[in-house]
Amino acid sequence: MTSTESLLFIIIVVLLIAIIGGMLFMKHRYTQLLLLIDDDLTELEDAGIEADIERLKKMDLAGESLKTFNSWKKVFDKASSERIPKMHEKMEQASELANKYDLLKARKLVKELDLELDDISSDLGKTKEIFKQLLESNRANQVQYDALIKTYHNMRKEVLAGSYDYGRAIDKIEDELSNLEQSFQSAKNLSAQGDYVEGKRVLEIINTKQTSLKDKLPKAKNVQKTLKEVFPEQLDELTSSYKNMRKEKFAIKEIDFLAEIKSIRDECESCNDFLADLKVADAETKTKEIASEIDKLYDLLTKEYKARPFIKDNQDKVLRLLSHVENNSNQLILKLEHIDQSYELNHGELDEAKKLLKEVNQMENNYDQDVQDLADGNGVYSEIKANWLKMLARINEIEAREKEIVDNVEGLYEAETIANDSLSNFKQDVALVYKRLQRRNLPGKPDSFVQMYTLVVNEIAHTSQELNQVRINMEKISEEMIQISDDVERLKKEADQIINFANLVELTMQYSNKFANNPQIQKARRMTMDLYQKSYNYKDALDTIATAVERVEPGSYQRLENSYYSDLERK
Repeated sequence: MTSTESLLFIIIVVLLIAIIGGMLFMKHRYTQLLLLIDDDLTELEDAGIEADIERLKKMDLAGESLKTFNSWKKVFDKASSERIPKMHEKMEQASELANKYDLLKARKLVKELDLELDDISSDLGKTKEIFKQLLESNRANQVQYDALIKTYHNMRKEVLAGSYDYGRAIDKIEDELSNLEQSFQSAKNLSAQGDYVEGKRVLEIINTKQTSLKDKLPKAKNVQKTLKEVFPEQLDELTSSYKNMRKEKFAIKEIDFLAEIKSIRDECESCNDFLADLKVADAETKTKEIASEIDKLYDLLTKEYKARPFIKDNQDKVLRLLSHVENNSNQLILKLEHIDQSYELNHGELDEAKKLLKEVNQMENNYDQDVQDLADGNGVYSEIKANWLKMLARINEIEAREKEIVDNVEGLYEAETIANDSLSNFKQDVALVYKRLQRRNLPGKPDSFVQMYTLVVNEIAHTSQELNQVRINMEKISEEMIQISDDVERLKKEADQIINFANLVELTMQYSNKFANNPQIQKARRMTMDLYQKSYNYKDALDTIATAVERVEPGSYQRLENSYYSDLERK
């Protein structure tokens, strides 16, 4: 045998050993699984269900209980007589197949057995639980019945003892109690007949209805007390208070007070209808709505009571204040009419003052009407209080505005005096400027100065003429005065410049004598004199000679100019 043949032989032997080992392992595994299934079946068979069936048979079940028992007994009978025996047969088959090493078929049967075991276990588990409930139902029902009947008797005793406290709800409550009593009898009969399932269902219904009724009773009692005692007392109090207020000449116009009270009484009757049907939740909602409406009526009366002291305390004060404001308004109009003869009122002050007086007069009319309404018993104190508070606030605004108007117009006299004084000062300033130039003995005055001088003189003359009018427009004059002031200042500055330029021309010309032989200086001097003597253009004349001197001797003109202005400041 070659080495290759030896290796192949060894591989075949190893494979055979592995296969045989695997088959032995699978056979052992399936055998163990079958043993476990057998143990589980034994536990199911020993679950004590047959004993439960025997006990249930002795209970003489009936109705739904008997139907339930029979239905699940069939499940047990089928499992014990058909399904479990068949499983034993399959287990034997699977065991034989495993012993014969027909492992694929054995595996399939074991899997089927495992699924069937789960299904049977579930069915028998449910059966055991249902039978347990049936066995315990009689005792459980009796415990629940005893607890419910005790609550029922206590509740019935309470209702009978205080039937008056429930008002029109008592008939419905007694009907509910009677229905419960019938249900208790029905539950008792079902237990006696052995129909524990139906008996439990009836007891659950009793529990639900009884709990609902027990919850409604104190609520119905509270609603009845509110309707019988609280609301009538409040409505009677409101009626009495309103009538007394009317005698004291109070008035309420927001609503028809007595009609509103009647409407609320009708609502109380509708709430009683809810009680009669034992619709407690609806009755509670309605009582809350009624309580809110009653509170609003109390608020109305309270509001009027609180407003009255304000009216009494302030009635004379308001009258005096209105008279005072009316007098001030009339005085203001007279003053404005007098001022209007001498001054133009440009902002409608007189018309505004007349409108304010008209508004004050209307306030007085409203006040008189309010007082009359109060005297006649038709005045609503709260409304009048609100109106008077608004009126007082408006009076303050009117007084403030009238004072502002007075302050503005009283300034017209002072403004006129100031304007006249200012014009006199302007005339004097212009004359001094002109004389100053005259005293300088210049060859002439530049056209720009002459034009500016003429403009200012004409402006002063025009404004003086306006100030001499019968009716003066001080606003316009004030604007003109500002312009004149600016123009006078410009005229002064221009005069200062003319004199300074002329002085500097003369100083620079004198200094240029040092360079009299210089052709450029000679030419500049001729041009400067021409501008100075003939054109009266002192600025250009200065620029011409200063430029020439600077070219010949840089910095020389700057020294002359600095020295000149320094001397000027010292003066």
